[in-house]
Amino acid sequence: MPPFFKKKKPIKIKSKKQIEKPDEGANVARPIGDSLSHNLELIKQKTGKSTDVIISEFILQTLPEHKAAVIFVEGIADSKNINDFLLESMLNNQAVLEKATQSDTIEFLSEKVLAIAGVKKITDWNDLFLALMAGDTIILVDGSSTGLVASTRGGGEQRSVEEPGSQVTVRGPRDGFTESIRTNTALVRRRIQNPDLWVETMKIGTVTKTDVSIMYIKGIAKEEIVGEVRKRLKSIKIDSILESGYIEQLIEDQALTTFPTLYHTERPDIVAGNILEGRIAIFVNGTPFVLIAPAIFIQFFQSVEDYYGRADIGTALRFLRILIFFISIIAPATYIAGTTFHQEMIPTQLLIAIAAQRETVPFPAYFEALIMEIAFEILREAGVRMPRAVGSAISIVGALVIGQAAVQAGIVSPAMVIVVAITAIANFATPSFPIAISARLIRFIFMIAAATFGFYGIILGILILVVHLCSLRSFGIPYLTPLAPVIPANLGDTVVRLPLWAQKKRPELTTQGHDLRVGEKQKPEPPKNRDMVNKKAKKGD
Repeated sequence: MPPFFKKKKPIKIKSKKQIEKPDEGANVARPIGDSLSHNLELIKQKTGKSTDVIISEFILQTLPEHKAAVIFVEGIADSKNINDFLLESMLNNQAVLEKATQSDTIEFLSEKVLAIAGVKKITDWNDLFLALMAGDTIILVDGSSTGLVASTRGGGEQRSVEEPGSQVTVRGPRDGFTESIRTNTALVRRRIQNPDLWVETMKIGTVTKTDVSIMYIKGIAKEEIVGEVRKRLKSIKIDSILESGYIEQLIEDQALTTFPTLYHTERPDIVAGNILEGRIAIFVNGTPFVLIAPAIFIQFFQSVEDYYGRADIGTALRFLRILIFFISIIAPATYIAGTTFHQEMIPTQLLIAIAAQRETVPFPAYFEALIMEIAFEILREAGVRMPRAVGSAISIVGALVIGQAAVQAGIVSPAMVIVVAITAIANFATPSFPIAISARLIRFIFMIAAATFGFYGIILGILILVVHLCSLRSFGIPYLTPLAPVIPANLGDTVVRLPLWAQKKRPELTTQGHDLRVGEKQKPEPPKNRDMVNKKAKKGD
C-alpha cells in the first residue's frame, strides 16, 4: 500500500498529570513540586499505593502553620529511629519552629530540629525514590520544593553474623558475611583499621537498584586494576542484580572457560588478607558472598588455615590439595586407558584380578565409568537439594546401595566403584567449590580422550589444559602467575608456603609501592646467652 493511503496515528496530548508524573524508566532529573498534596499523590501513584509505603502527615507549628509529611517504607526503615529522632523532634521543638518562616522551614528542620545524622536535601524525584526504596525517610513540607532525606536504614529482620557454612576451618575466626552490605564492609574494617581502606558504592540494575561496593587500600592496590574494576561495573546494563554471581558473569575476562577468574568467599579474614595483597573486594547487597579480583589459579588451593599454622604443615597440605585436584580429573581416565589400551603397564596380579572382576561386565571400561560417574553426580545433586535432615543420609545410603547393587548385577566391576568413589572424595576435598565444579566437568573430557587414545590422550589433554590456563587472564593478570610468568619474589606463597617472616614482599602484579610487608630481622632465633637458664637449672638440682 502506498504511504499516502496509510492512516496517520493521531497525536496524543498528555494530560497535566501525565506530564508531571515522573517517568518510571527515565533518569532525567525532575524537580519536586511545592504542593505537598500533589507530591504525596505522585508518590502514591508511583508506588501503586503500596501498603508498606507509610505516609504520615502532621502540622508544623510555624508562623504561619503549614502541613508536613514523613514517608518511609515499612520493613527496611528503622521505625524506632523515625519515631524517636524524627517525629518527636519535630513535634516537641515548637519553640524553635515558631521562629521559622515558610521559606526557611527546611533549613530549620535540617540544622536545628532533627536529632539524627545523615540528613541531606533533595530537589528531584529520582533522588527521592532512590532514597525511599533504600530505607531512608523522606520529609516533605508544604510550600517547599526541597525535601529532606534522613538516614534510617536498618529496619526489618536480618540474619546475625554466623560461622560460614561453605568454608569451615579448624583454626580461625568464626564470623562470616551476611546479606547486609554495610555489615559486611564493617566486618572488614574491624580487621583493617586504616583510613586508606576506601569504599566506593554504586547502584547497578535499572529495576532493582542494587548497592554494589568496591573496597581496596589506596596506595597498595594498583590504580590500573581499580580503574578497570570500576569501569566494568559501571558499564553493566541489566535490569536486576540479585546475587554476586550476576556481577561475576558480567565482568569476568573470559566467559568460555570452566575455570573461575574471580574468587568468592564468605569469610571476612580472607577478604582482608586479599585486600592487603592489593586485590579489590566487590560487595553486593543481599548476598553473603564477596567477590575478589583479580584471582589466580593457585589461590583456589589455598586455605586460610595455611596462614594461621606452621609453614611446613601448610606446604604439605597445599601439595596434597593439588594432588587431589589432579586425582579428581584423571583418575577415571587413567583406569580407562590402563584397562583398554595399556594392560602391559598394570602389574600382572592386579591385571588378573581386574580381568576376573570385569569378566561378567557387558560394557567397555568407558561406558562403565560413565554410568558410575553419572550415578554419583545424580546422588550428589540429590543430597544438595534435599533437606539437611535427609540429604546426607540419601547421598551415603544411595551410594552404598547403588554401588553394591551395580556390582552384584554385573553392570560395573568393584574396581570401578573404588576408582569413582576415590574421585568423588577427592573432589569434595578441594578447598574451593568453583574449582571443584571445573574438575567435575573436565573429568568427562579426559575420560573421552582416554577412551579414544589411551595415555596419549591423557597427556594431550593435560597439555591443552596447561595452554588454556596460560591463556586466561583476570583483570589483565596472568592466571598462572607467579608460576607463569615466573616471579621469583612471589614464589614463597604458591605451592610452597614460606613462613610469614620470609614473605617480605606483596604480590608484584597487584600492588604499586608499599610492597614490603615484613620488617628486617623478623626470623625467630633462640637467645644467644643461656647462662640464666643453666644457673636456674643448677640451683634446682
